[in-house]
Amino acid sequence: MYLFGNLIYISCLIINAVAILSEDRFLARISASPTSYDPAFGSNADASVRAKIVNLIASVRTLMRIPLIVINTLIIVYELVLG
Repeated sequence: MYLFGNLIYISCLIINAVAILSEDRFLARISASPTSYDPAFGSNADASVRAKIVNLIASVRTLMRIPLIVINTLIIVYELVLG
């Protein structure tokens, strides 16, 4: 059980780190063009690894914003109550 708790903390920290990446500073710098991290339906399947990583980061930032607020709140309350 101790390992499972640490795994949850580590995954939460990594997702938090990805979620707070700045589009202007980080994503625009690593993408080929500033708009290449905006995935479109039916996009090219031959995209580079870099483009796929940028799309993954943009997706995590979009989809995990609200769940991360809830998960972080639960972890903080858990740590405050059970220390």
